[in-house]
Amino acid sequence: MTDLSVPAVGIDLGTTNSAIAWIDDLGRPVTLNNAEGDKLTPSVLLVEDENIVIGKEAVKAKGTDFDLVAECAKRELGELVFSKTLGERQYPPEVLQGWILHKLRIDAIGQIGDFSQVVVTVPAYFDEVRRKSTQDAGYIAGLDVLDIINEPTAAAIAYGVQLAQRDPEQAKQPQTILVYDLGGGTFDVTVMKLNGNEYTALATDGDVLLGGRDWDQRLVDFATESFLRQFGMDPREDANTAGRLWRECEDAKHTLTQRTSTNIACDYMGNALRVEITRDNFEKMTRDLLDRTAFTTRQTLEQANLGWSEIDRVLLVGGSSRMPAVIAMLQELTGKNLDTSISPDEAVAHGAAMHAAALIDQKDGRDPRIVVQNVNSHSLGVAGSDPNTGMSRTAVVIPRNTQLPVTARRVFKTQQDGQQSVLVNIVEGESHSPDDCTQIGSCTVTGLPANLPAHTPIEVRFRYRPNGRLTVGVGVEGTDINLRHEITRENSLNQTQLDAWRSYVTGVSIDTESVEDAP
Repeated sequence: MTDLSVPAVGIDLGTTNSAIAWIDDLGRPVTLNNAEGDKLTPSVLLVEDENIVIGKEAVKAKGTDFDLVAECAKRELGELVFSKTLGERQYPPEVLQGWILHKLRIDAIGQIGDFSQVVVTVPAYFDEVRRKSTQDAGYIAGLDVLDIINEPTAAAIAYGVQLAQRDPEQAKQPQTILVYDLGGGTFDVTVMKLNGNEYTALATDGDVLLGGRDWDQRLVDFATESFLRQFGMDPREDANTAGRLWRECEDAKHTLTQRTSTNIACDYMGNALRVEITRDNFEKMTRDLLDRTAFTTRQTLEQANLGWSEIDRVLLVGGSSRMPAVIAMLQELTGKNLDTSISPDEAVAHGAAMHAAALIDQKDGRDPRIVVQNVNSHSLGVAGSDPNTGMSRTAVVIPRNTQLPVTARRVFKTQQDGQQSVLVNIVEGESHSPDDCTQIGSCTVTGLPANLPAHTPIEVRFRYRPNGRLTVGVGVEGTDINLRHEITRENSLNQTQLDAWRSYVTGVSIDTESVEDAP
């Protein structure tokens, strides 16, 4: 029996599908069905004026009201607005994600009672900006996001918990696992050390713009080229026809997992075509995508300073990992039998729910049932100047794959006598040039003493938490200035906008002008 004071809930907020799970009265992670009776909710929205439809019905609308359908908003987190105008209005991506989270919550409340505290998962390779946007999406949905956890880490937790239930003695043995997570819109690889109830990430890598959606795109292009050759017209020129073609290609991809050939139907301007596609041809036209995942997998293993002989198990996560080409590639690359004991669709939500239970344990004064230690997927630093060349350079403060939480510091110097302020530009990435890194934000230290000499040391401190969130401190030698700064982010919603969108999405009466002013 579980003794949690509140429901422990985890949400896998996916690019193409989302899932929600909780820890039941027996302490087991269980996926909760949505209002339609399904375990997976398509991360697709139909935005009709004030009526928002989410899930399967929104997917159907791709063929009739494509201009009003939003999908893959997760790929655009960190942008100011979603790239597609919906009903003559633009929405921030985190608002669209907030609507999906809100539906998951409302559907779950009918089964487990009211709750607000959740753990939400993100791709391991998400940068700080996208993590903050995900947390904002939870706030907009009326949720209290206890933590943001990496999807491969959550999957590893689900595996470990399931193993402990199935074979307690084996679960006590230390093991090193590699999680290959190919979802609908993102790809991650993480190497983890499991030791009883301890889960430690050793290295992680990935691509936030690579997933099953890109395999679908190749089929869409293939069918379009066939239609162009036959009829001399592009079916993608009509939005609804394009929407139907995308659905056909998504279905064809799924069929090719089970069968060696299938057909893609396309009707446009009174012309109809059925295009045959074989699994062999599909695998040839997407080989470069698969090779990208293989390269990242090898690279992650190198970053962990391990060889394949030191990997005890390879876990497959994400719906796209079911493709036969993925399985064959990994078997050849690793020389191992792949572990398919956990559900690729449910494992991430299950692990997130277990992590939520551990956090609630801590809040209630109990020892947590699991202990998780993550690493950062990107280096964090400050944009500075090379004293020898005057060129902009990235000064790394926290290297990638550093175990979290961590506090690190680096000393910089003022550039001139009597300098009154210091601007700290925070960047994330591996490039030596700040221009090629992700701009996280900035903070400004003002009120420096008027007589401060040039080259006065300025200490910049980074505190990076396990959920991938960053706080910055700045100290100035010879002064009383020792500040902890909130970061100003160019593309983030401010608190007023967040509050307005939260009221709007959750259905509470609001000041309309506040929402209209939101970007």
